[in-house]
Amino acid sequence: MKIRLGGPDLLGAVAPGAVELTERFQILALDGGGFRGMFSAAVLTRLEEDLGTRIVDHFDLIAGTSTGGIIALGLGLGLSPREILTFYTEHGPRIFRDRSRMRGIRHLVRAKYGSEPLKAALTEVFGDRTFGESTKRLVITSYNVAADDVYLFRTPHLPTLKRDWREKAVNVALATSAAPTYLPGMPLDGARLIDGGVWANNPTMVALTEAVGPLSVPLKAIRVFSLGTTIDVRSRHRRLDRGGMLPWARDAVEVLMRAQSESAAKQVKHFVGKANVLRLNPTVPTGAVALDKVDTETLYGLAGHVSRDASPTVHRMFCDHRAPVFAPFYPAREE
Repeated sequence: MKIRLGGPDLLGAVAPGAVELTERFQILALDGGGFRGMFSAAVLTRLEEDLGTRIVDHFDLIAGTSTGGIIALGLGLGLSPREILTFYTEHGPRIFRDRSRMRGIRHLVRAKYGSEPLKAALTEVFGDRTFGESTKRLVITSYNVAADDVYLFRTPHLPTLKRDWREKAVNVALATSAAPTYLPGMPLDGARLIDGGVWANNPTMVALTEAVGPLSVPLKAIRVFSLGTTIDVRSRHRRLDRGGMLPWARDAVEVLMRAQSESAAKQVKHFVGKANVLRLNPTVPTGAVALDKVDTETLYGLAGHVSRDASPTVHRMFCDHRAPVFAPFYPAREE
């Protein structure tokens, strides 16, 4: 069986430039989570070492949100998971360092951290490369507060996607990772972009929608590897049952993000079947990790444990498929 990406046009004819694939279409979806993205990078690193293969070679589409968007960009631009892991261990502490003595008060009216350390770190890694230079199909989430609407960066894997490929990879990374209250928003071509985690911290359904909708991939052909950044499950106090702004002040954002993440995970399993989805998102002790602060040794150790257990399943589910070379509809650089 062959899959023809792009699907038929309105008259039933195959779209120009449609691409034939093998009978499998595999998705890698990478959650948001700030500095906790180190866990995702470490899991992919250890899997590559165990399996003796390049993880990206086995996936036809990669979706990412926030820190997962940064990892997706890195993979698309040819960085190895090991190099991405080094990015987190070397640059993470500097990105989330706040020397201000008034940081508590300042955080009430502006972002906790400036964007310059993150921008400098991303520029060191990505340079001037554009989003369109990705060697993989990518979907990166963001949110446009100016339009109050979702915003997706999509590589030119369809002839209708004519704009995003020109954007600098650094700008895409800054837009997807601009977590409200932690980092300032990213102005881009009239849009005011913030972290895609506000609507899709787990981008698995975003990726599935892209595959089944615009790319016209049959559900029965899809397998999904969904990789989280660990989860801290708290006990919810009964005061929340009474409602009110004060009782919910601390828990609202966390509950909403966890709810949409769990919803996405369950919806994908419903559509493609549990046997075709691998979700890795281990629970950590309450308070052990945060978006801007982690114990790198502990997180790396957890990634080693999780990847060791998952390695046989990853090999069985995904490594017998090699994704055909991605041929974008537009050149990475204008002549």
